[in-house]
Amino acid sequence: MVENTFDLIKHTFEESIPLHKFLGLEIMELDNSFVKIRVPFKKELVGDFRTNRWHGGIIATIMDSVGGVIGATHFTSMEDKISTIDLRVDYLKGAEPIEVIVVGKIVRMGNRILVAKMKAFQNDELIAEGKGVYNFVRMNNEKTEDEGDEIRGD
Repeated sequence: MVENTFDLIKHTFEESIPLHKFLGLEIMELDNSFVKIRVPFKKELVGDFRTNRWHGGIIATIMDSVGGVIGATHFTSMEDKISTIDLRVDYLKGAEPIEVIVVGKIVRMGNRILVAKMKAFQNDELIAEGKGVYNFVRMNNEKTEDEGDEIRGD
């Protein structure tokens, strides 16, 4: 049984999205402006068989998922929707065959647009950073009290 909204989000993103389930995506921390996700290494995620490193597209996918998770914390109903408008990832180092931790935070939350920044780490070393812009649609057209034009975070 789901205890609260964050538990529902955690369960939905970990268990109900087939790609996340395949990846073994685990939400480690979650609040309405921050998320921390862990994804274990699997050989199916290798992009370069010579070095056994992660495929960069998988890292980008995880970072995009972080934006979706953090956006879901602002849903006012199960009918609300979030979709990616733009995603930029800067790869700083090849990802070794160990788990990846991705953190994300909201930079701006407007009426229809959410901007999030994400960072990917291995053993506390930054391997990629990015920014996602998301279209946010509330089906009941309600605004939450924390929405507006102010910039949140850094």
